[in-house]
Amino acid sequence: MIYDSYIMLKRCLKISMRNPETLIMATVTPFFIMLLFGTVFGGIADVGDYNYIDFIIPGIIIQSVAQGSQYSAINVATDMTKGIIDRFRSMPISKTAVLIGHTGAGIVRNIITATVIIGTAFLLGFRPQASFVNWIIIAGIILLLITAMSLIAVLCGLISKTPEGSSGLMFPLFILPFVSSGFAPPETLPTAIRWFAELQPMTPIIDSIRALMLGLPLGNNLWIALAWCLGIIIVVYATMTQIFKKKLS
Repeated sequence: MIYDSYIMLKRCLKISMRNPETLIMATVTPFFIMLLFGTVFGGIADVGDYNYIDFIIPGIIIQSVAQGSQYSAINVATDMTKGIIDRFRSMPISKTAVLIGHTGAGIVRNIITATVIIGTAFLLGFRPQASFVNWIIIAGIILLLITAMSLIAVLCGLISKTPEGSSGLMFPLFILPFVSSGFAPPETLPTAIRWFAELQPMTPIIDSIRALMLGLPLGNNLWIALAWCLGIIIVVYATMTQIFKKKLS
């Protein structure tokens, strides 16, 4: 399965390299999103004692990763509807290797996206207080988050009837960072939205990354964030493998 997954990963990465839109979404788009929020909205947003660029980096990362993950959903839906899966079924390869390949390609693309955002933030004046150990933990949280979102994208591609519809199923992930602590403190939000923002998984993930970057108290946010990420990974992976096996049977 490991070797077959590696071959499928190379296939998916080659597809990405041949698609200019995918490369733009992974590199140019996050650059301009960070630039837009850091310059246009930075002068009008009120986040207390925080520098707005420092405050919004976790939210921008998650929002951009969610937006970029839709290409994994589209690619999976394309494979499922264009007949290539039927060809794979006739070959002596691991059945789940196709899914792992798409997930791995999504992880690679989104790692590039997160790197571009952090690099752009430094150009705009981002000055973190994180230690080396904190950066290792930040990288781990972001990797877990990227893995979870890539798996969700693959699942959306599996259950969608068309490639176009698969990107629509990803829309809630694109919205969640905005209804969290990503772009404004939850206490400044209306009551109903504040209640939702405090309960949804993006808020502890964002708060953990922000606290580690800026040297703030973590509280229980890190453990809650890890529980959300690992829980989503386990549940989504088990669900998508079962759905894929049913579609192949």
